[in-house]
Amino acid sequence: MSPLSEADRERILAAVDTAFDAQVRFLSDLVRCVSLRGQEAEVQALVEAALLERGYDVDRQMIDTALIGQHPAFSPATVSYEDSWNVIGIHSPAAVQGRSLILNAHVDIVPAGDPKRWQYPPFQPTRDGEWLYGRGSGDMKAGLSAAIFALDAIRAAGLELTAPVQIHSVVEEEITGNGAAMALVSNKVADAVLIPEPTDEKLVRANSGVIKFAITVHGTPAHPREVSGGVSALDAAVRLIDRLRQLETRWNEERTTKPFFDDVDNPAALTIGTINGGEWIASVPSCCRFEGRIGFYPGDDPQERVKEFEAFVATAAAGDPLLQRCPTPIVEWVGVVHAGYTLAPGSEAEAVLSKAHATANSPDAPPLQAYVMACYLDAAVYSVHAGIPSLVYGPIAENIHAIDERVSLPSLRRVTKAIALFAASWCGVRTVRDALQISAAGLGT
Repeated sequence: MSPLSEADRERILAAVDTAFDAQVRFLSDLVRCVSLRGQEAEVQALVEAALLERGYDVDRQMIDTALIGQHPAFSPATVSYEDSWNVIGIHSPAAVQGRSLILNAHVDIVPAGDPKRWQYPPFQPTRDGEWLYGRGSGDMKAGLSAAIFALDAIRAAGLELTAPVQIHSVVEEEITGNGAAMALVSNKVADAVLIPEPTDEKLVRANSGVIKFAITVHGTPAHPREVSGGVSALDAAVRLIDRLRQLETRWNEERTTKPFFDDVDNPAALTIGTINGGEWIASVPSCCRFEGRIGFYPGDDPQERVKEFEAFVATAAAGDPLLQRCPTPIVEWVGVVHAGYTLAPGSEAEAVLSKAHATANSPDAPPLQAYVMACYLDAAVYSVHAGIPSLVYGPIAENIHAIDERVSLPSLRRVTKAIALFAASWCGVRTVRDALQISAAGLGT
């Protein structure tokens, strides 16, 4: 193994430029795959084929549902995983030196909403100037393309990484985190993890813990002529949602005592994502169910937050005149129930990434900045349950989870360069000629 020379760096950067049009085509192919929850088979087959073509050892990894409720990395699930699996690609060098690395990216996406509201159809990737539009283009298929093509650039530069590298193409990040959890518990670990989520070319210093819930409210149905004898489950649910805003405020007030969160505007971020209720247009509705999420802070026990949430709902219902006329609301846990994490400043992994980021950008660009992301990230799985330094760093994207999602292609190019330089510096490199000689001598592991 030799340190990364200036000539090595220049060859790697040039290789990213040479292959960038091919990278955008690959990203476009990924975006065409409608990889909603439970529908990831097509995109994972595409990733699998791409990794096999490149010579990786590749496995399809099913999620073991028996581990849900048994291992703390897993969260409650409400769907079958029969057609959902991870794809794990592994590069093993001729002889191992240096530090190992995982590049993780999720392929699952959120629904696109009404396609008529999009400037371009959400699953017909469209390049418009310096942007590529499409659902999942930013969150986070661009990051997956960056991981794969960054490692391609190292090879194209005539170099081999001298430590094992894994590519984790995982499912379920948007709802449970169980894809990353499955990779972790199957001993797919390394000395560092880099996850190229869309972070505007910044490093995530910390992320929120998150719990995702469903609440069912039952009212009393009635005919319009007897409205006073009924209790609208819809009205009661809206009243309960309003009460939950008080819990959001209470948890947000804790931020002044939490490292890195004191300037975050809304770390708890209560979101009511779906609501469904009523049976007939001319009846007082008997049932309403809504789903949402709420955040908390690194170091907090998610199970204690679950208990606090459930107690708040019960107390709020008991103290509200309308909700008192309803049975106690039913709280269910339907997605991620997981702690947040903090990336402590000063790690060697961060220092290596900072240098790679600087090299990939123009000399007058600012140094690598860090910020807090108040949402769930798969990085928490690796950090909390294995103590692995987890770097979240990726391209500029706009309108993620919204209409007209798009990713900046110049930013994606820079991030791909930075990931390539990071991997080469973190893992170490040797020339392909040296690698072939080692292999021929039978010195590989």
